[in-house]
Amino acid sequence: MKKKIVYLPQPGLREPVSFRSNIGISSETLDLLHKKGEQYGLETILPFRVNNIVAAQWVNLKCRYGCSQYKANWSCPPATPDLNEVRTILSEYSTALMLVGSQNRNDFYKDSNRNRTDQVKYWKGTVSLERMLFLQGYDKAISLVSGACSLCKKCAYPQACRFPMEKRPTVESFYIDLVGTLKNLGIDTKVAMELHETFKYYSVILLD
Repeated sequence: MKKKIVYLPQPGLREPVSFRSNIGISSETLDLLHKKGEQYGLETILPFRVNNIVAAQWVNLKCRYGCSQYKANWSCPPATPDLNEVRTILSEYSTALMLVGSQNRNDFYKDSNRNRTDQVKYWKGTVSLERMLFLQGYDKAISLVSGACSLCKKCAYPQACRFPMEKRPTVESFYIDLVGTLKNLGIDTKVAMELHETFKYYSVILLD
């Protein structure tokens, strides 16, 4: 049976734009990603064009002011690329995947071992999908992960990372306006205001 190939059309062009492998991404590969992602709590994997990503300098303000991980974590600024580097990197990609998961717990905002365990699970899940894509022939695949790295209870920064093979930048550390990007993709999101509300988390895999 011939595989169904998923192409993302580029506005203004008649021909679909394929991935670097020149075969697109098959529904079979997407199914495999979904099955593996479900093990880590992922519920949606959406291919999209990189030109839908909104990158802006102001996002870095959220890292500098109001986040305890600034200058304290290898996945966060200033250990990650600056905005000019980010824009250059994004220009080298045409396609990405948006990974969406959710949680519904009344202790989500508390600093607990349970929360850290969940964060590590999401982190490892995203990196695992990246590696799976690499083995499928998508050699440019790289993850931008949700939330600061929690692989260690306290990051070794600025000393050498203890898990360099797992180290990845966060979505926000890449100056990505996540809400603006989600709006471009037609995805509605809101901040969880009450403890009983469902919390959404988002990761990105730059693909090709």
